[in-house]
Amino acid sequence: MTDVKATHIDDIAPYDGPGAIPGIRFRSAGRALGISAWGMNVLEIEAGCTGYPEHDHVKEGQEEVYVVLEGAGSLETAGAKTPLTRGTLVRVSPNMKRKIIPGSQGIVVLALGGTPGKAYPAR
Repeated sequence: MTDVKATHIDDIAPYDGPGAIPGIRFRSAGRALGISAWGMNVLEIEAGCTGYPEHDHVKEGQEEVYVVLEGAGSLETAGAKTPLTRGTLVRVSPNMKRKIIPGSQGIVVLALGGTPGKAYPAR
């Protein structure tokens, strides 16, 4: 592998397997760049899409950071709503259930994840 690898989000094919959710393009950015130290995905969620699953990462202990690249929306956690706008960074602990709700123009989020103190299980 070379020391530098660049790509564009649009050049990363979105997941289209059996778990694909209509209205969401899930792009494995970490895999596309050859990253093995943490998980990194780009989520493009269309306006009006309600299919982003509420979830947590208790089982694997993974914390996540979301970086809003485009658009807007909100992050729902335990009955609270955190506004998400371009440039917002949000950390979510493993035990917190979360759900991203896109705004009227949709939202594009870079999701980074890893488990503190543990090596990332590259896939």
